[in-house]
Formats: sequence, C-alpha cells, structure tokens
Amino acid sequence: MGKFNGFGGGGGGANMQQLMRQAQKMQQDMQAAQQELADTEVVATAGGGMVEVVMTCDRKLSSIKIAKEAVDPDDVEMLEDMILAGFNEAMQLVEKEQERVMGPLTGGLGGAGGLGGLF
Repeated sequence: MGKFNGFGGGGGGANMQQLMRQAQKMQQDMQAAQQELADTEVVATAGGGMVEVVMTCDRKLSSIKIAKEAVDPDDVEMLEDMILAGFNEAMQLVEKEQERVMGPLTGGLGGAGGLGGLF
C-alpha cells in the first residue's frame, strides 16, 4: 500500500502554525488600525466656515460648531443645509482616511471569494 498524504502527513503542522501566526498578526494589525481610526479626527466646514463638523474616523460625531451669524430664525433651512453639507463632507473625509489606514490590510481580501466587506 502507498503512503497516505492526508491532513496528518508531513510538514502540515508547521504550515498550520505559520498560518496561525499570520492570522494573529493580521488580527493585531487590524486592531491597531481600528484604534488609529478611533483616535483620528477629521474637521469639515460648510458655509464658508460658519458650520464646523468634527468626527472621528470610526464615524463618531465629536462636535458641531455653529457661528452666531449662521443662526437666522427666518432661514432655518439654510442652517440645516450647512449642517448637512458639513456632515457629508466629514463622512467623505472619514472614508478616505479609512481607506488609507485599512486599505493595505484588506487590499487582497476584497475579490471574489475573499473577505471583502468584513473589515
């Protein structure tokens, strides 16, 4: 009878250990990247600086500042539009920063059969 080259054969254990080390390193790198995003803030403005939106790169709103001049009781819609514009700009800045930080870690995982969307 010939040799059985199943799961228990040869150097499979060493390959499995190497794979586990790589997986652990990737997990540590992902956690570090997520912490970096949580600690990084973006600042977006609208209305010529009359509205300022500060958001962390893990998509948590830190603050909104509104200049007194932006508050017009007769034109609340303008203020609402400026807040929306500032928020949307902040979200775009967050997405760019997330891609910069996470892209190198997830770059090869987004294809067919990959892990795209999990990170």
